[in-house]
Amino acid sequence: MRALSEWHPTQRIIGVLTDIDDTLTTDGAITPDALQSLTRLKSAGLKVIPVTGRPVGWSASFAHSWPVDAIVAENGAVGLIHTPGQALRKIYQQSATERAHNLARMQAVSERVLRDVPSSRLAQDSAGRETDIAIDHSEFNHLPQTAINDVLHRLRSEGMTATVSSIHINAWFGEHNKLEGARWIVRELWGRDLDAEIDQWVYVGDSTNDQVMFAHCANSVGVANIRRFESQLTHPPQFITPSERGAGFAELTRHLLSSL
Repeated sequence: MRALSEWHPTQRIIGVLTDIDDTLTTDGAITPDALQSLTRLKSAGLKVIPVTGRPVGWSASFAHSWPVDAIVAENGAVGLIHTPGQALRKIYQQSATERAHNLARMQAVSERVLRDVPSSRLAQDSAGRETDIAIDHSEFNHLPQTAINDVLHRLRSEGMTATVSSIHINAWFGEHNKLEGARWIVRELWGRDLDAEIDQWVYVGDSTNDQVMFAHCANSVGVANIRRFESQLTHPPQFITPSERGAGFAELTRHLLSSL
């Protein structure tokens, strides 16, 4: 990972994709400098889309109030689109039939995991989830790495996709992920092919579940707290900010806008 100051985009940047928890937020809340950065990016004419593992229920108010084009929630499964003057629109990658079928399977898996790993707890935002389950490892419940690995093994042995964010272990049935969610929402919003213009987008994140985006985006940036996961990263970001969390995102914004 190279210093942010060494990043000089070779093409004009048209959009920013970003994680939320511990990337835009600090201690669970978006900081004024990070929120102002979203406003500055939009005012400069850039497209802005947070892509998060948080549930759709948790994300809805932010999709409505933040200066963003959309939020992709639950690791790519659900899109929240707010057009000024209109009601918030919610779209899914899976059909209603698929979601209902998967919900019953996920509930059964989560019951087994909670029983077999006694220290595990469902995330407190679980009531707002529609397409995945989340086990809390650092937000309100602490799990040691051995327990995290145990939970991951159990989830994956059930045929689920499972990733680790800075606070949760997320798992779901389906092939979607943050990258597929980003491709999908760009196509849904503008009818465009993200892969064809990927060198004109930036991705910002902080954890191992951002690796699929780091691997795909040449303009990938980690906020400084990604150092916590550095030894676990097969695909680290190309660049890293001096500061952590929301302050790091603000640094990224200033650097990016100075290059436009």
